[in-house]
Order: sequence, then C-alpha cells, then structure tokens
Amino acid sequence: MKILLTGANGYIGTRLLPRLLDEGHEIYALVRSRSRMIVPEKVQSQLHIIEADLLNPSSLLQIPTDIDAAYYLVHSMSYSQKFSELEAASAKNFAERLGNTKAKQIIYLSGLANEIHLSRHLTSRKKVGEILKMGKVPVTILMAGIIVGSGSASFEIIRDLVEKLPIMIAPKWLKQLTQPIAVRDVLAYLTLVLGHPACLGQSFEIGGPDIMSYKDLLLNFAKMRGLKRKIFTVPVLTPRLSSYWLFFVTSTSFSLARFLVDSLINNAVCKENRIQAIFPKKLLSYQEALQLAFARIEEDWVPSSWKDTLSGSTLNPDLSIYVHVPRFGILSDRRVIPFSCPVEEVQKRIWSLGGTRGWLTMTWAWKLRGFFDKLVGGIGLRRGRTHPTRLKVGDALDFWRVLLADEKNRRLLLYAEMKLPGEAWLEFEIFPQQLKQTASFRPNGVWGRFYWYGLYPFHVLIFSRLAKRLAKG
Repeated sequence: MKILLTGANGYIGTRLLPRLLDEGHEIYALVRSRSRMIVPEKVQSQLHIIEADLLNPSSLLQIPTDIDAAYYLVHSMSYSQKFSELEAASAKNFAERLGNTKAKQIIYLSGLANEIHLSRHLTSRKKVGEILKMGKVPVTILMAGIIVGSGSASFEIIRDLVEKLPIMIAPKWLKQLTQPIAVRDVLAYLTLVLGHPACLGQSFEIGGPDIMSYKDLLLNFAKMRGLKRKIFTVPVLTPRLSSYWLFFVTSTSFSLARFLVDSLINNAVCKENRIQAIFPKKLLSYQEALQLAFARIEEDWVPSSWKDTLSGSTLNPDLSIYVHVPRFGILSDRRVIPFSCPVEEVQKRIWSLGGTRGWLTMTWAWKLRGFFDKLVGGIGLRRGRTHPTRLKVGDALDFWRVLLADEKNRRLLLYAEMKLPGEAWLEFEIFPQQLKQTASFRPNGVWGRFYWYGLYPFHVLIFSRLAKRLAKG
C-alpha cells in the first residue's frame, strides 16, 4: 500500500515508520523539516519525504493523489491560547486535501476522551477527530490514555518522580484512575486497523489490562525498581501549583506539565473494548511494559523520546534557519586547542557530552545554570539526552538542541533552548591535531549585553576548561 505518515519524526511516528516499511508498504513521510529525516539507503525506494505544513494548504498539494491510506499522528503539547484553533485548522486542511486523493482510510491516534468534562487538550483532540470524520475519507480513531514505553513523556515523568523523591506530597488527582497501555500494543493496533473493513468509520478505546490510580502507578514503578516510597495526597495543590510541582521535579517543560495536569482531572479508563472482538490480543501489563522500557534503556536502544520532538518547543520546526551562525552583532568566545591523540577520540568525547556523563568540567556550574533556567521558566538541565553516544539533527541535549551533527566532517552545532536575553550557539569543529570550539551569543538589546559581560568571567573559565578536556582528555 501507499501510505501517508504525518508526524513521522514524532514519538509514535518514529516507531511506526520501520514497522510499515518492514511490512513492504511504500511510505510518504510528511514532515515540517526535511533535515530531521534520515533515509537509510536500503529503503530509499520505499520512503519518500514530503516537506509541508498542515497550516499551509498549498504545501499539501505535494501529497500524491494515489495514496491508499494516511496516518494522522500530529498534535500540540503547547499551552498557547490558540493551540486548539491551530489543531482544528490543521485537521481541516488535511481532511480537505485527503478528500481529493484516492485514500480509503485515515487513522488517527487520539487521547482517551470519554468523560463529560474534558481538559482543553483532550477537548481539542476530540474536536480534531470530529473534523477528520466530516471529510470524504473514512476515519479510524484509536483513543489511548497513558502510553508506557522507553522515552515516552508519561514513562519519563513517572521515572523522575519515583527515582528522585523518597517522600512525595502530591495533589489529590493522584487518586484518579488510569488504564496504561504499552507503546508496543499501541503500535500493533495502529498496524492492525490499517485497511481492515470492520475498522472504517469506527472509534475504539484502547488500554492495557490494568486499571489503577495514578498513585498506584507510581508505587508499582517504585516496587519494580526496588525503591521504598511514601506518597501523601493533599487537597490544596491547585492545577497551577501541581504543574509547577511537576515542572521543578521532573524534566518536563511547563507547557507539558500544564497539559498533563489538566488531563489528569479525568479518569482515563476505557468504557468499551470492541477492538478485542476484531483483534483478539493479549496485551502487556503495566509491569511488563515497564520491564520492556528498561530493557531498551539498558541496551542503549531507545528508538524515540518525547524530549527530541519539537511539538512543545518554541523553535521553528525548520531547524536549518538556525544553522548559519550570524557574523555581525555577535559576541563570542573562541578556543583553538592543539591535540596529539587520534581525532576519533576527540570526536567521541564531543559526541558524548551532556546527559548522565555531564560536561566534563565544572559540573556544578552547568547544574547551577540549569537550576536558574528552571526558576525563570526554562527547560533546565534535566532533559538529558536520548542516547549516550549518538546524536542527530533535532535531538535534545540538556538545554541545547542539535542543529548539525556531521560525523564525516567532524562538526557539531548546538542551539540554546534555555531562557536567554538573546540567542546562543555552541560549535565544535575538529581538524587534524586541532579542536576549534566557539560559543556565540547574539544579544537582544542592552540586557543581552549585560548578561554576556556579567557572566563573561564564568564563560572564560568554563569554555576554556571544556575545550582543553575535550582535546586532551
């Protein structure tokens, strides 16, 4: 089949893509930035990249008219006032374009929205499904609650809370019920409903075999990890205070924390199980899903992570616009350090920066900078990295975003996502027996200049030590 896959570089799309390719389908991956998609040589005849924006109807004309089916896996994790209008417009444009193709099915992964009073995000997800169903192409909707898998936002937040806090004073929403489902089972359903006649025009609620409170979700995680944890719930934590609680304790952004907390006011439990009559299937338990997630982590094989998606980022999805560091109006710190060891060793040290390994020197200063970034609403340092040694365009690296990871030409370029009165880049270039490290800052007015010169003594110390450690080990 010829399949259109939107959100191909998102958390679910990244994992679904290889499954569809393995089944022999021809895939048209619709992304907002071609630079973030790497097409392996062995699937170049099967995989085609379409760079388009769902908010720009003319860009969708690139979608072939002879596709057979399409996956709609895009949604916003932002908390802007206009996110629901933008999601609605995207769905409308998509449905109208698909109506002018030969597509026989749209498959949409939505949130579990079966309560009367829903959060803004779940209301928006539900509305997107309704808009898609108003089009000419039959729609299959899968509605899931918490998705458990390595790199998923739910898994990483639960992990942060349990592994960092022996005692938790938590909000009362921890008593709400949920029905977690393993990411492996979500992917299985997404492929099983493809082209199935009984699924056309149908909506299905999907959840794993366990129904538990969010408190039990945390305690069962702790038990599996061999940790003793105490959780006390109090009624005084408002949704906003609960969001700040998640924001400061976990690696999540504030917008994602607000989205999660608002969604947790509802029970997320399936009220029907019709999909089992069509696809009788033994689903993984919560415990089994956790074990698989940690197996992936221990193998250093996490296919995708919520941290690497740009849905909650303020950056333009087309990261190429940030790649060219400006030449004028820039304040910089440049270090050129000679070395005598093999260039591969220097490159390995650079490509392994951040995450659990840290920044090789003055770790306390990097952590302090991340703490202050959190205080002013930034992402902080706890986001880490998905893989300990591999980097690709779009990856999160602590409070940086990877703009360029050119292993062949030995160049790594990072862009700062922390809260700053300006823009910042950190670049590493490796030449034979020489490392060039450049920190660049484009100040935003006088406050930007005060910031740079106020911290200049620290910059000199940190960047000089970092360059020497990278070059000489």
